[in-house]
Amino acid sequence: MRHMKMGLWPVLLGLLTACIEPMTSPMQPMATAVVSTATPTVTPSPTPEPQAALVNGQPILLADYEREVAFYAASMAMAGQDAATVEGQEALAQGRELVLEMLINQLLIEQAAHAAGVTVSDEELDATIASLRAETGEDAFQQWLVDQGMSLEDFRRRLRSDTIATQMANRAVESVPTRAEHIHARHILVNTAEEARQILSQLQAGGDFASLARTYSQDVSTRDAGGDLGFFPQGILTAPEVEAAAFALQPGQISDVIPSSMGYHIVQVIERVPDMEIAPENLRLLREKASRTWLEGLRAAADIQRFVSTTP
Repeated sequence: MRHMKMGLWPVLLGLLTACIEPMTSPMQPMATAVVSTATPTVTPSPTPEPQAALVNGQPILLADYEREVAFYAASMAMAGQDAATVEGQEALAQGRELVLEMLINQLLIEQAAHAAGVTVSDEELDATIASLRAETGEDAFQQWLVDQGMSLEDFRRRLRSDTIATQMANRAVESVPTRAEHIHARHILVNTAEEARQILSQLQAGGDFASLARTYSQDVSTRDAGGDLGFFPQGILTAPEVEAAAFALQPGQISDVIPSSMGYHIVQVIERVPDMEIAPENLRLLREKASRTWLEGLRAAADIQRFVSTTP
């Protein structure tokens, strides 16, 4: 019940294990037309390279997409998964969809970085790669590239994209405070509204909240502790309905029955602290949430066209 399930930090990097090199800068000017009085020479237009997607007018080339799918398939093989089996085909189909969405996210982030003037210099990349080589040893580093099916240039592209994504993620979480109001609350979770109302009646008649939680609550993570959720700031609980109800209560008050996707809850607030340092795990979750919200905003505002089927 307690925490929302989110990806690992860096938040955006969890979506960026694949990358591409954009064909053009998002701000590259269009060529200026030149008028000539000479007899024109007709030159056939070059055939455009096939595209996997178009993101705000900027292409993701089909060749780049297929290269990343090949990396994904290689990682499956290294993990011992046979792509020729039914299960392997299903996993590869999911991987193709994941790769395409990662490429779209990565290009959106690079476009946002370009607009914000965020760049990564060649010198920074050289220093990072040199550090990795020194840490792992040259032979181990080269073997890792072989195992991944990557050239040094492939790795360099990924490193540039991941570094930019990290910088943009850091910007996205700058507004997340390190201190906030906390409440100490406990809850009871049951499967039906009728059962919740019966328990609420017992509480209103003077029943002990912790004892009833230990007897009836279906939340195994808090049941033995009398439904205790501990101290938490806003934005942490899995069920937003429960959190909203909890923050509307004063110490000692008990909520009405609260429906959520998990079932039916009753919440009691034990204590409120107006200013408390946010615990590291909760701060990580809040920052991940802020980063995901930022990325979702980029996607919502973007013009995204997909041209490939992700079914192998």
